[in-house]
Parts: sequence; C-alpha cells; structure tokens
Amino acid sequence: MNSEKNNGNHSGERVVIGVDVGSGSARAGVFDLSGEMLAHASQEISLFRGPENFVEQSSREIWDAVCNSIKSAVALSGVAPSSVAGIGFDATCSLVVLGEGGEPLPVGPSGDPDRNIIVWMDHRATPQAERINATGHPVLKYVGGKISPEMETPKIAWLKENKPDVYASAWQFFDLADFLTWRATGDLARSVCTVTCKWTYLAHEKRWDPDYFHTIGLGELADEGFRRIGERVVEPGTPCGNGLTAQAAEQMGLPAGTPVAAGMIDAHAGGIGTVGVGSGAINNLAYVFGTSSCTMTTTATPAFVPGVWGPYYSAMVPGLWLNEGGQSAAGAAIKQLLSFHPAAVEATEQAKMAGWSLPVFLANLALERMPSASAAAKLADGMHVVPEFLGNRAPFADPHSRAIIVGLGMESDLDNLLSLYIAGLCGVGYGLRQIIEAQAQMGVNIEKIAISGGAGQHPLVRQLIADTCGYTVLATKASEPVLLGAAILGAVAAQLAPSVQDAMEHFAVLDKQYQPDAHFSQLHARRYEAYKRLQYSAKQIRDELQ
Repeated sequence: MNSEKNNGNHSGERVVIGVDVGSGSARAGVFDLSGEMLAHASQEISLFRGPENFVEQSSREIWDAVCNSIKSAVALSGVAPSSVAGIGFDATCSLVVLGEGGEPLPVGPSGDPDRNIIVWMDHRATPQAERINATGHPVLKYVGGKISPEMETPKIAWLKENKPDVYASAWQFFDLADFLTWRATGDLARSVCTVTCKWTYLAHEKRWDPDYFHTIGLGELADEGFRRIGERVVEPGTPCGNGLTAQAAEQMGLPAGTPVAAGMIDAHAGGIGTVGVGSGAINNLAYVFGTSSCTMTTTATPAFVPGVWGPYYSAMVPGLWLNEGGQSAAGAAIKQLLSFHPAAVEATEQAKMAGWSLPVFLANLALERMPSASAAAKLADGMHVVPEFLGNRAPFADPHSRAIIVGLGMESDLDNLLSLYIAGLCGVGYGLRQIIEAQAQMGVNIEKIAISGGAGQHPLVRQLIADTCGYTVLATKASEPVLLGAAILGAVAAQLAPSVQDAMEHFAVLDKQYQPDAHFSQLHARRYEAYKRLQYSAKQIRDELQ
C-alpha cells in the first residue's frame, strides 16, 4: 500500500473521494471542495498473462484493493468518515464476468474463477472483431467504422465461442467501472460512458440495437432484453441506488448511504479532470498519457472520423459529443522500447539509486545535457521510432501493426539509450499529431491539448508533445487529474455541483502552459514525414508478404 497526504488539519471539511482502477493498481484520493487533494493511497493489483495476448485480472482482488485504498486515504486525510459527501469511480474498460449471486467466472484457459476479468489490453478477440467489422453493420459508424478487439462485444463473442459454459451461465457482463458501482451500491445501472464507448450502446437514441447483436452472433443478449449487459443506462455522475450498502460501507470504513456516482472509463475521468481549463471542453483536446494513451475531443454536433472511435453522445461531458482516439501502448511502449537496449539494466540501477523510474531518469538527463527541453529533440538524430507495439488504435484501427525502430547501431552506452528514449517520445507525439490531423480533415479542430496521466507528468514530455504536435499543452494544478475526474463525479452525485460541466470548470485549475518552440518546427515536420513513410512502408511490406 502506497500513500501520501498534505499537511494540515482537515477534520471539519466536507470532501469527495475519487477512485481510479488502472492496469496495475487501485487508487483513492480525498479532495476538498476547491479541488485540492488532501491525501491519496494505492494498492497494487495483479495482471495475469496467458498465451498470446491474454491478460486477465480478479474482481475480488480489485474490490479489496479499492476498499483498502479508500480506508487508508481517508485516515491519512484527517477528515472524519462522515465528512465524505460522495464517491466517484473510474476504471479501465475491462470486461468483468459474474455468475449467479455475483460469483466470479473464469474467462481463460486457467479455469481459475478469480481470473474473471478480460483486461482492456487483451487482444484475444481480434478474429471476432475482424468478423464483426466485415458485416459493415450501421452501428459501426459510431466506433469510427471499425470495432476494436479492446471493446466488449468482440470479447463476449470470444467467450461464447471458446468458453460456452461460462457465456451461458454468466449472470452479468460488466465494464469494470460499472462493476464497482454495483459492488458499492447493488445498483445494476450502467454508465453512458462505458456502454457507449465500448459496448455499442446508441446513447443519442437511448437504446441498444438488437439487430447488431443478432448479426454478430450474440442474439441471446438482445432477446433477454439486455438484462445481462444493462437495462438501465445513466449519465456519469448520476447517483446509484441508495448510496453505499451497509456491507460496502463497512469494508470502506464509511457511513452507509454515502452517495456513489455512476462512473466512467479511466481515460475519460482524466478528461473530466483537465479539459475544462482555459477556453473549455469544446476547444481543448484531452490527452491522457499513461500505460496507453487516449485522446478525447468534445464537439457540439456529431463528427464521423474514420479510425477514431465515436462519435459518442454524453460519454464524457453530458449533452456533448465525444471522439476518442489514442494508442494501445504509450507509456508501456516507451518501457518496452528501452528494455531492448544493452544499457537499460545499468541505467535502471542508476535510476533506482536516484529514486526515479528509468523514463524519469532519462528525461532529467536530457534536461541536464541540453539547453532546453525542445532542444532535446536533437538527441534523436538519425533514430526514428513508430511505437506501435500493440497495433494502431487510431487513426487506422489496425491491431496488426507493430513497432518500427530505425537507426540503431552497435552502441551500448547511456548516450545511445537516451537517444532512443527521445526518439520514442517523439514517436508518441507524432502518433498524437496524426490523430489531430485526421480529426481536422473531418472538421474537428482544437486549440490546445490538456494533458494528464502518469507518463505525461514530466516537463520534458509535455514540451516535446507541444513541439511534435504544434499545439500548446496545458497542465492543471491537480497532481492526480484522473482521480480528480472521478471525485468530480462524486461531487455531482452528492449535489455539490449542478452538473458535470459546472464541476469541471470549478475543480480544474490551470497550472502551466507549454508553447511549441518555432525553432524546432521544421525538424519535427521532417521527422513526422519520416514517421508516416515508415508506417506506410511497414504496412505495404506486411500486405505483400501475407
């Protein structure tokens, strides 16, 4: 259990709690009503990796980690449990499978019921996704034209085909955020965010499309009235049930009845926690740079962008449309990239001695060696990286694409590792630029990028994102904007704010801006063209050799 608190006596304050379940940990943060985080705590959770691209988790373990994190964060904050006005949850878009009575069911070859979650990054359902895409069903218009194996209907189709007994005996299929609100309150309501973005719910029409489910071989779900995937769908921030059940309250150390908000996907919580700064949601692109990366662009009217998920109605900001892009591997891609280098082991030891992760160690080193963060791009001279280790999520929706590394020699020193790191960061930035340009071609324009996520916290990273994309990057004062986004939902459920949009503008406070450096625009323009040529050539080679 990791924890941190701010100094001061907060015993008399009203507070809200944000809970974030990521790929590797469950975290809880306690926030006052100005948006300041008073304390936070986290607990690691297991990732079980199986054959090929199988990645699984345990809903029991995650729930215990959530409760422990909340208890610890409240204790550290110094507030009385009775001061907690509301709770909001966010989580990865992972599929939770439960049998009768809420008992977990095994989703993989291990047969272990405690491995009952197919994690978002699991790509076992790629054949099912491709088969669904071949139908050309009209519902696919609202996922950028192609469904992803990271979404839930391909995963459920995989279960039906490979574990028919589990599929038949499943009582509920949950997105992880909806599992958490059910576990906390007993309410089976689903969030518009989760089911619209990952399950093909048509929020603008307030309905599921039965024909889609019959077309893809999951007609039973429609014939049952969608009782296993969500009969009632509500907007994020809507109060669930009667608040915390007595059992959940005891596990968390909070009063029964504490309001609990309908939750959302973790990246979207990061959007809620940041995108309201400056000129507001419609003008800013929310960029969540974590293990994966997500882009959220808000529009007043629907925009259809090939290869970019959506448009989704009310999926992030109620009443507005959302387009979602990003990459399946971002921070994880940088970690993978560095692991290949001969100097990585020694550099990792140096980083540990300094109390940093390897990427932070390298980012600090780049700032020490170069006159500015922007000038660090020169360190990548001759080296180019397309970091698509887990495919291209957007704008090509190509799960088969893979990473490209150009320019590596026989060097085995720290300098060369640093060059590779900078080339990788530039590659992440060019991937973001490609999504922004694809959206602009369809009339979706932005003014600035609002950044969040653990991999996007370092000043070097933020400056290079600004330079590679050519847009100002905004950073908020919140050290944990994803947790803040979840807490904002809790504030709305507790009626401390009239709407999500009002709460966003109140809680998100601008901290720093990173302007693109014009002196390096031509350098990045040339490198970006090289990035696109490498992408194109790799796909051409793959297609020719298949």
